[in-house]
Amino acid sequence: MSNIFTKRRIRKFFFRWMVVNFVYFAVKLTMEYDGKEYEGFFSSTSLFYYISAFFLLMLTWEINDYLLKRHKKYCRLNLKRSLKIVCINMSIMIPMCALVYYLALFPFKDAWGITCPNTPIQQFTIDFSRAILIGMAVIFSNMFHYAMNHHDELEKRLEDLQKDMLASQYASLKNQISPHFLFNSLNTLTSLMYEDRDLASDFVTRLASSYRYILDNREHDLVNLQKELGFMDAFIFMMDVRHKQAVVIDLNIKVDPEQYLIPTLSLQMLVENALKHNIYSKEKPLKIAISTIGEDALAIKNNFQKRELKQNTTQLGIKNIKKRYAFYTNKQVLVREETDFFEVIIPLLDKRVTEMNLIAVS
Repeated sequence: MSNIFTKRRIRKFFFRWMVVNFVYFAVKLTMEYDGKEYEGFFSSTSLFYYISAFFLLMLTWEINDYLLKRHKKYCRLNLKRSLKIVCINMSIMIPMCALVYYLALFPFKDAWGITCPNTPIQQFTIDFSRAILIGMAVIFSNMFHYAMNHHDELEKRLEDLQKDMLASQYASLKNQISPHFLFNSLNTLTSLMYEDRDLASDFVTRLASSYRYILDNREHDLVNLQKELGFMDAFIFMMDVRHKQAVVIDLNIKVDPEQYLIPTLSLQMLVENALKHNIYSKEKPLKIAISTIGEDALAIKNNFQKRELKQNTTQLGIKNIKKRYAFYTNKQVLVREETDFFEVIIPLLDKRVTEMNLIAVS
């Protein structure tokens, strides 16, 4: 009951009731006044027309609201969907109007004490036509109001997503150039200088290319999959050197990476996430597989060897990626956790997604 009588619903009801009153009295003044004594409001005829106007207009309005809410799952209300809503609305309204005025002007005319200056057939035609015209005006006005509100809602959602995306992008960049990441890399490099200078040189080259990639793309939230995979090659090399055989990362990409985009550093973030939440050693290696699912998505899957963390996980990394995807697509980032594996599935975005996103919003 509390959901029915909310302030918003009460305000909406009173606004619509006032509209019904305005329409009723406007019609009454223009249609009934003929220079004689004006018929009182509490006559049987006046009460019938007031109640019927209230019932039909409110019913039409509520049905239109319901149909609009059903179509809210679509990005926008296009012409085809609008016409469909109008047709459904009218298919309900027309027989209801016909039934109400037929009953009032034919079988129950005398019983209800309804008087009219015309023959019942003429009066039925006038009342029915007027109700249909007013009902159509209500439908189109309500749809216009809905379209304007929906546009404002989309603009606000876009602004919120932009803020979330920028915050997520900054958090991602900060994560990758953190002292912790650099410290571990330099630690590995220091030990390599005494063990294998050629490998140390190669490690420095890969580390430099990784940071170059990070800095070159710090202003871009999306990056070509080919570039991300190039970065991952360098990253996997550094992980192999650092963790030796304790971490095994396998790439299995069966699409043309030039044709797709993903959020910058998302693969690296998900790999780091697997390293953070799992224990691994040469005896029990952590195996991470990055593979395509058709031409629609990438799956990042690892065997589950849960690490006991001192603090509860907040899943900020995955939330970060979800927010960044939400700005560009309705496709979901899926997370699967089973007893023996953990998997994150991220959509592959068409390289024209930025253009399509702007068109959809506009």
